[in-house]
Amino acid sequence: MTSVEMDLGKYLARIGFTGPAEPSLEVLRRLHTCHLLSVPFEDLTVHSGGRVQLDLPLLYDKIVNHRRGGFCYENNSLFRWMLTKLGFQVTILSGQVKNRFTGCYGPPFDHFILLVELEGRRWLCDVGFGVPGFSVPLSLDTEDPQEQGHRVYRIRKDVEMHFVEWQEEENKGVDGDWKEIYKFTLKPRSLEDFTEMCQYHQTSPSSIFFCKSLCTVLRPGGRLTYIGHRLITITFPTEESGHVVKTITELKDEEIPGVLAEKFGIILNSPLVVKDEEITPPPITY
Repeated sequence: MTSVEMDLGKYLARIGFTGPAEPSLEVLRRLHTCHLLSVPFEDLTVHSGGRVQLDLPLLYDKIVNHRRGGFCYENNSLFRWMLTKLGFQVTILSGQVKNRFTGCYGPPFDHFILLVELEGRRWLCDVGFGVPGFSVPLSLDTEDPQEQGHRVYRIRKDVEMHFVEWQEEENKGVDGDWKEIYKFTLKPRSLEDFTEMCQYHQTSPSSIFFCKSLCTVLRPGGRLTYIGHRLITITFPTEESGHVVKTITELKDEEIPGVLAEKFGIILNSPLVVKDEEITPPPITY
């Protein structure tokens, strides 16, 4: 354990949140979006000689004091701490991500997500996901489509399992082509339940985090992603363009530290070992 002081005001400043922070839906939505716009989803610790440990003060020190990001266990566990301090009722849930490279679901405790109960309604929060992630909480009280800008999501229920789905960068209504992002149940979990899978994601050839050095962050009007030797800029549709614009820039090894510092505000303590390997499908079907 570390003796780092965890200051709520400093955390709110880190994500650029200002104004009253009482437990309300408006505040929850703003906190969720502010975090996504400020804290990258990244696995660079794994590729620069470090190890992620699920110790809240350590995660606070990394994300707030050192202005880094993290993967789901890091970002969502710290987000939960903040929400709880503000008076929100929060439950940890376990999800399983459908890998877009292999088409396979990950093992149980593959993904760390949050259920917030507020004024008799239930909301799914997730500030620890990449490109398909939603910018504001999704309602768990409906299976209807939920529009967010040009995107649309839904949470489909099948017995006890819930499936978060989207139509990628399109919105063709309820009859559109829905694709699964991840699945989860509503069984309450604890941070300690994810310890083994946190290590798995740092050592397994079936994990994207072991196979690829990556960093991505939401931007107003788009998203910026670093992966391997590429910098990918996504611009969301506007009234002028009407479609998503994607630009890919190839990077040399020596350019990457500067890109991480300039574009993501990330300065690593140790050299980055760039990685972009094929992901091995898991031996078990989940």
